[in-house]
Amino acid sequence: MGETIPTWKPTCNPSVSVRLSGRKTSSDGGAFLLREIMDRSGVCEQLGQQLQDHRDPSRVRHSLTSQLRTLMFQHAQGWDDLSDTQLLGEDPVFQLACSDQRSTTPLTQQRPSQPTLSRLLNLLALDANRAVLHDGLLDLAMWRLSSMRGGKPLPSITLDVDGLPIETFGNQAGTGYNRYVGCTHYSPLVASIAEAGDMVGGLLREGNSGNAAQADQWIPGLVQRIRQTTGAQVQVRFDSGFTGGHTLSALDAENIPFVGRITSNAVLDRMVQPYLKRPVGRPPEQLREWCHEFYYKAESWDQPRRIVLVVSERPDDLFLHHFFLVTSLDSKDWHGHEVLSLYRRRGKAEGHMGELKDTLNVHLSSTCRGASTVQDVMGRNQVNLLLDLYAYQLMHSLRVLMEYITHQGWSLRKVREQTLKIAATVAVHARRIRVHIGRAGNKWWPDLLRHLSWLHQSPT
Repeated sequence: MGETIPTWKPTCNPSVSVRLSGRKTSSDGGAFLLREIMDRSGVCEQLGQQLQDHRDPSRVRHSLTSQLRTLMFQHAQGWDDLSDTQLLGEDPVFQLACSDQRSTTPLTQQRPSQPTLSRLLNLLALDANRAVLHDGLLDLAMWRLSSMRGGKPLPSITLDVDGLPIETFGNQAGTGYNRYVGCTHYSPLVASIAEAGDMVGGLLREGNSGNAAQADQWIPGLVQRIRQTTGAQVQVRFDSGFTGGHTLSALDAENIPFVGRITSNAVLDRMVQPYLKRPVGRPPEQLREWCHEFYYKAESWDQPRRIVLVVSERPDDLFLHHFFLVTSLDSKDWHGHEVLSLYRRRGKAEGHMGELKDTLNVHLSSTCRGASTVQDVMGRNQVNLLLDLYAYQLMHSLRVLMEYITHQGWSLRKVREQTLKIAATVAVHARRIRVHIGRAGNKWWPDLLRHLSWLHQSPT
């Protein structure tokens, strides 16, 4: 630390000289945008009031809110390893964007260390605090959905639920090997709103959990929370892994409409044989589809359920293709083709989940340290999963704003590379702080700053 190097001249151009500088610079100028979004949502202050903090107040140097911002902003900016905190210890932008203090005070204070943030994960892993974090993520998503509608909530929400295998390495408690996935992993459940791209919940499960494990309790609880928060009508979509009797019965008990795909079996195939005859005439040049409806009761179901059979005739194929959907949607309001259209929009959810894993590099690395139990490890990793979802939501809020401004699609990676990873230089004079954004920010920042007011300020 503090070592200097003589001036270095690269061989590519003798006119260039390179030396270390003591200037306060950062490559993460976009952290100020993340702070602005977080402040407008009011979620961080809400978490600070609701989280249980058992620390001795006389020895607290970093508030829970400042530490939460540190973890969320670092994840969003691509610093996804806790050890990166030491490298960013004197980054002036992170010092200013994460701190609760005003004026130049944040620049004179040390940022939370890696051990401090590690202890924070232990604190957040308490059952009560995990519940608060989960509710806060939902509040952040609901704020985002209503922020550009003048604070008005959506009247109807379609919730997509799916598994998100996360590969693990080393000796991590609760992991399991899955031959279908081809790796050792955790198997969390993630809930999203596919059309809007928002992540509203995540539940970490052990790697050997079945597809629908804990879904019969978690999904109704999440839907009930959304209903209480927004008053919106909520319907659920999922794939064939969640169509077992326990999950569907739990949704029926809470009067939650659903649509999901079910796997074919010999009984169903015999029932639909009359619908699988190719129509008379020449094969079509374009895809043709038919929807047929009937009621069917599987062995694990407590009652017959409405089935939508989808039959497709594809050009140049000899046989008709078909698959089945099960739904509780009212047939008077939802015809077969409308149910099919609703289910197919679920495809966007998998794209958003893939983007979450790719851009935020979701990895859960807590191990059994010392006397840590499996529950302790799972609790810390549950917190890590939620923090990644928070970071996703912050970036997604910025992504949606950029799409409104530019009228073109944006990926999370493009948001990070073109609006968040911007060089910044911090200068202090007479207790005034000036942050100079690099020229790369000229492309999008002027329009972005003019339209930040479109993100509605939360009243809380």
